[in-house]
Amino acid sequence: MDEEILIPLSFFAVIFGMVYLYYSTRNKERLALIEKGADASIFNIGKRSGSSWKVVVINIAFLLMGIGLGTFLAALIDTYTNLEEGAMAAVIFFMAGVGLYLGYRQTKKELDD
Repeated sequence: MDEEILIPLSFFAVIFGMVYLYYSTRNKERLALIEKGADASIFNIGKRSGSSWKVVVINIAFLLMGIGLGTFLAALIDTYTNLEEGAMAAVIFFMAGVGLYLGYRQTKKELDD
């Protein structure tokens, strides 16, 4: 058997094992809670009414805007200063972090309304 085929097979086996373990453990925990008389509504606590996709879209949008602005600022810094390459990467990552923070704040504001 070629070594090239072992990498995708191993990757698939690991992913499959993790998903199988997650669902089988979750199922066993739920069955144990139901046997003890717990109410089935406790399984719906973490679910929101259709707003989870909004959170993802808002955060990805702010992240991409932060990366774009960081790239623009890094190009300006590279053009007009003598800083090294590490400074440009730092600006990009900093602005991506600012974008994630702004996305968090916007999401929090949207969910509180």
